[in-house]
Amino acid sequence: MKTDVKFVTGGNIQLAGVVYSPESPKSGRSPAIVVSHPGSGVKEQTAGLYAQHMAKAGFIALAFDAAYQGESGGEPRGLEDPAQRVEDIKAAVSYLETRPDVDGDHIGVLGICASGGYSVTAAASDHRIKAIATVSGVDIAAQFRCGAEGHQPPAVFQGMLDAAGKARTAEAKGGEVQRFALFPSTEAQARAGGQHVFDGWEYYISPRAQHPRSMKAMTWNSVDKMATFDAFRFIEMISPRPLLFILGTKAVTKWMETEAFERAKEPKELVWIEGASHVDLYDKPEYVGPAVAKLSDFFQKTLA
Repeated sequence: MKTDVKFVTGGNIQLAGVVYSPESPKSGRSPAIVVSHPGSGVKEQTAGLYAQHMAKAGFIALAFDAAYQGESGGEPRGLEDPAQRVEDIKAAVSYLETRPDVDGDHIGVLGICASGGYSVTAAASDHRIKAIATVSGVDIAAQFRCGAEGHQPPAVFQGMLDAAGKARTAEAKGGEVQRFALFPSTEAQARAGGQHVFDGWEYYISPRAQHPRSMKAMTWNSVDKMATFDAFRFIEMISPRPLLFILGTKAVTKWMETEAFERAKEPKELVWIEGASHVDLYDKPEYVGPAVAKLSDFFQKTLA
């Protein structure tokens, strides 16, 4: 069962979400899972897909659009603010707490891609989150600073900070909000950028999974808001609550979560999906299937 919902996050911004409920709900209140989308994604894409799978496994699952993105409110459009994204996840937990069909003592979070990092930060300081799982999780700020593979020359990000500062000045003088494109313009350009760039372009731009409301450009002030963010800085604070990381063996971004996993305290588990790239785990059935099976087992043990 699918229900459109609205709730409010920090800054009095209204968020748009979809609640997926089990077809045969049990009597009384049920455990619930917040499913948070990748950077630039919307609830109709991979977050919605995983939320539907979690509902089939017996959970109430909430997928929602981040502030400034999708159907949610907030200006300027296309802003990616880590502090706000963390607050959005906590607001989603608060919303679930208000529902009479949700057991507020059994709420988990599933973060995908950038929301993997945001979810770790949220869980570190919000004890209402009883279990946390991530799929293709990354620290989006580290990805901007160091590149997806971790080898980007520092001058690249320094140049982006220069551009962000100039954009702020231009806007202060009355200019329009300035943005930069997130994806190459053509398939040829995407392929030239390597497999990770092409995978992202194919998912968000091609008919494979494109959605008109997914974010294609980001505001320049997003860059300096991300500059000093560290998604996994306080990962140790999640313990003794359980933590699960699911990663593809071919994901070039896996270095971020493998490093974070080493710092995390027990109970923790890292599961590899053989042959999957970062984006493969968004929607390809041969990889989503094993990930969902593990997630279902994890949340059944930790929330049910």
